[in-house]
This record gives sequence, structure tokens and C-alpha cells, in this order.
Amino acid sequence: MEDSGSIIILVIYGAFIIFMFAALWQLFSKAGQPGFLAIIPIVNLFILVQIAGKDWWWIILLFIPLVNIVAMFLIWQGVAENFGKGTGYAIGLFFLSPIFIPLLAFGDATYRGRKSKAF
Repeated sequence: MEDSGSIIILVIYGAFIIFMFAALWQLFSKAGQPGFLAIIPIVNLFILVQIAGKDWWWIILLFIPLVNIVAMFLIWQGVAENFGKGTGYAIGLFFLSPIFIPLLAFGDATYRGRKSKAF
């Protein structure tokens, strides 16, 4: 017989993952992108980079160890700026994504556009 505690943990984890997908879906939709792309691995990174206003080659930086940490922070900073938020919000997106992504997605922030060209 399965341990009921582990089943409860799996259900909570599954609900959390679904909630985060919904938040990313809404975030992408707010930025004028197809929301369903949030659930497709790697493709969601391309869209996030585009929302941040970065060039396509930033995706390559995400696959380089240690560089990816700095690149991801700068991507979140671009996302925050394009939604009218500051560096403090970018720090929140980087360190506390499960809290700040839903706040950005479901809150009253509006997408102001990207600063650089699209792909």
C-alpha cells in the first residue's frame, strides 16, 4: 500500500505546477504571445526572451553553466521593465519566481512592449 503522505505531496506538487503553468500562460497572453506556448519546454524560453526584449541568441547563454545565472537575471529584469516594474521586482522574479510570476501575471501590470527587435 502506498504511503498516503507521499500521495498528498504529489497532489500538492501537481497543483502547484498547474498553477505556475497558468500564471506563465497569463503572462505570455498579457505580452501578446500565444499563452499555450508557456507549457512547451524550450519554446517558452524563446518567448520569455522575446518578452524581455532580448535578442534570440540569449537562449544560447541559458545553456552555459554560470553564465546562465546572470543571463536569467537579466532576462527577468527585461521582463520586469517591459511590464513597468523595477529592478527590485526583477530580483523578486529571480529569487522568488513562484510568488512574483503570478503577481505579475494576475495583477494589474500591463505590457509596455520590448525595447529590442523580435526574432
